[in-house]
Amino acid sequence: MYAVIETGGKQYKVKAGSVIQIEKLVAEDDSPVNFDKVLAVWDDKGIQLGKPYLEGAVVKGTLLNQIKADKILVFKFKPKTGYKRTQGHRQKLSVVKIDAVTV
Repeated sequence: MYAVIETGGKQYKVKAGSVIQIEKLVAEDDSPVNFDKVLAVWDDKGIQLGKPYLEGAVVKGTLLNQIKADKILVFKFKPKTGYKRTQGHRQKLSVVKIDAVTV
């Protein structure tokens, strides 16, 4: 059974047992998390689509840990003026293991 959830302004296709990296959640490690913004569910009976979300559908998971993504460099440059700026950024992420998809 697959589901499409929305969290952090992004959409993720998940199934039970998968591990995903999402935008940082405010929660403790090894704590349960529930995603109630379920957009679609695929199972052996077919597909169910929400308008925009499915009523009563919940994806349950466990927060494994908080990490930082790889550093990206932002470089600004304007020619002929001597303007150069470099800035780095590391996005904070949460690693979540999906336990169950319930409809």
